[in-house]
Amino acid sequence: MEEKRKTIGIRNKIMDVLIFFKDRFDLHEGKEDEIETIEYIKKNVEFKGANLWILIFAIIVASVGLNVNSTAVIIGAMLISPLMGPIMGIGLAAGINDFDLLKKSLKNLGISILISILTSTIYFSFTPLADAQSELLARTEPSIWDVLIALFGGLAGIVAGSRKEKSNAIPGVAIATALMPPLCTAGYGLATGNFYYFFGAFYLFFINSVFISLSTYLIVRFMKFPKKEFMDRKRERTVRNYITIFTILTIVPSVYLAYNIVTRTLWEKNAKQFIKTELDFPRAQIIASTLIFDADSSGIEVSVIGDRIEEEQIQLLQKKLIAFNLPKTHLKIKQSGDNGTDMNILRSDILKDLYERNEVLIQNKDQKIALLEREIAEYDQSTKQVMDIAKEAQINHRNLETFTINRAVIANLKDEKQDTLLLAFAKFKSKPNKDETKRLTDWLKIRTKADTIAVIIETGS
Repeated sequence: MEEKRKTIGIRNKIMDVLIFFKDRFDLHEGKEDEIETIEYIKKNVEFKGANLWILIFAIIVASVGLNVNSTAVIIGAMLISPLMGPIMGIGLAAGINDFDLLKKSLKNLGISILISILTSTIYFSFTPLADAQSELLARTEPSIWDVLIALFGGLAGIVAGSRKEKSNAIPGVAIATALMPPLCTAGYGLATGNFYYFFGAFYLFFINSVFISLSTYLIVRFMKFPKKEFMDRKRERTVRNYITIFTILTIVPSVYLAYNIVTRTLWEKNAKQFIKTELDFPRAQIIASTLIFDADSSGIEVSVIGDRIEEEQIQLLQKKLIAFNLPKTHLKIKQSGDNGTDMNILRSDILKDLYERNEVLIQNKDQKIALLEREIAEYDQSTKQVMDIAKEAQINHRNLETFTINRAVIANLKDEKQDTLLLAFAKFKSKPNKDETKRLTDWLKIRTKADTIAVIIETGS
């Protein structure tokens, strides 16, 4: 009997813990009426009038931010952007079987994409700054992190959108998932004729959009939003089939693409680790490395200068690739003197590497040189003024024979500190009285605009 009571007590405690966590993670707590949430998302789907102009202005702001490499400007543009509306509309439409909303969302998303790419293409066609900056290059290729950000960012967005009290989560999702910069980068690719940038950036936008829509679809289904009712059962079945086909056609390729992104990201991480760990030669240096990922046959190419690496050592390194989880990967080492190795390319790579390593140092030296030039200019200016000040002083002090004035470093031995002080030296033919000395000191303070000045008086023999 006692044993049974203990078992029941333990079971009750477990149930209490489970109920506690269920209450904590209950999405229905504080939830807005489903119809209100559906209307809220529908309202932001259409790109028309003000919404369209806001999108155009935001695209221009984002393009400028990418052009001048300003993260703050890009973030500001993403806060302005209304791109999240039709993307969440697609997920909502799939979740509630609303084929009309799905068509409307796809149509408006297509319009927004077209307008965005067209606007950024026009901007990058006329901007005088043609170089691709780091912020722009970061949007040319998706990674595993982009997939995760889009998925969980989309989940945060739809959960926040379904609350009675709306938060700033949706603008935050737009920033985190970076929907706008890839479209601007795609426009840059078109404007410069670089289709690698165009397709890479558009691929990133597609992945982000699909996974935001997918997360919206999952939450809508999980929270059991009311599905659209049809009077005609046959039409309802047709619409459901269309929605299912669309969902499968969208999700399956996206999952495959996401899998490839994850595979490539892990392969690149392992390849970089292999280069860092195994290709550290005592009397040779790697000056350039290229990673070429392919599902069937990948490659690591490195250019090396210094002592020649023997073929036996290269074969041994090739075998070590398996230990770094790099199957179907070929190692190619280009060495100075190899057939087909362009020494001009090697020299340019060396110069580029040296410049990149010393760029900050060069900038610091330029700043030091500029500072010293200013100091020299100020010193030259002050030395030219000495004669002028001396002649002016002689007008009031006819007895003055020699004069100089300059800044001097004064060491305070008691406090072990040093400071700069304006120091004047005046030599008179005969010893001046106190009034004349004070008059000279006061005049020098006014003439040089100095708070304090030290005057050394000397008399001739």
